[in-house]
Amino acid sequence: MKHTKRILAGLAGAVTVLSMAPVSPAHAADGYDRCPDGYYCMFSGLDGTGDMIALRTNTPDLAALGMNDRAKSDWNRTASTIYLWSDTNYTGCTAVTSAGPTGKGNLFPTYQDFFSSVQFDGPGGPNCGTPPGEAS
Repeated sequence: MKHTKRILAGLAGAVTVLSMAPVSPAHAADGYDRCPDGYYCMFSGLDGTGDMIALRTNTPDLAALGMNDRAKSDWNRTASTIYLWSDTNYTGCTAVTSAGPTGKGNLFPTYQDFFSSVQFDGPGGPNCGTPPGEAS
């Protein structure tokens, strides 16, 4: 009986010590890493910072999601070519964000806070062009 009490007392002490051990919270994704696989994401800040929207379908008016004329960076984690339209309902001019490793980054400065609708796999419209002084 004394032996059992010692074991129980020892276990109680171990439980107390374990319950006082610091618990590290799970690291929340930040920056571009917030964008789920299989989605096209737009960010209101540079380098994947700020507000984010994650899209899987055509979006004729980004105002409905609070991102009209606000995107500064994006990441295309889909297999689709993404057409960014300057105006709502797929009007105006388009810029393209490709799938794969080139589909992540800051938008050209001229095109930051510029786009109003997003279309998956086109067809695209008139090209907005590469801004002067920017590499394509």
